[in-house]
Amino acid sequence: MATPKFILQLREKIGHDPLWLPGITAVVLDDAERILLVRRADDGRWSLPAGILEPGEEPAVAIVREIREETAVEAAVDRLVSFESLPPHTYPNGDQVQYLDLCFRLHPLGGEARVNDDESLEVGWYPLTDRPALTDREERCIANARRDDLLPVFATTG
Repeated sequence: MATPKFILQLREKIGHDPLWLPGITAVVLDDAERILLVRRADDGRWSLPAGILEPGEEPAVAIVREIREETAVEAAVDRLVSFESLPPHTYPNGDQVQYLDLCFRLHPLGGEARVNDDESLEVGWYPLTDRPALTDREERCIANARRDDLLPVFATTG
């Protein structure tokens, strides 16, 4: 995943120390109940489209931008699905991060799903019942996005 310029500038000052970042994740479902997935270039695993907010950027605007940049699909936000603190993570280069992730449900407006940047190896639409395996957190995001209750899900205990 390409590291945003503002993070590189912060890293010049703080080195590998922990950095708290706002993350965004997308559950894009079409009318046929297919889901948009990307196969990441950094680790080769399939995932939901995701990214990091740029300074001053609105989360709903950012997730639409990330989907367009990664997949060439134009999408519209339906709702906020969940927000949660993800566990601390250390990247192979030693950078330590922790994300506060906002997950959104979206629907496609147009565009053909394709690899649109260097962050993905593959991009495609998959039936919910026949798709690549995802992380437990991403599975929760999908389940929460399909709930009839439209309220966002959040943790109430640590």
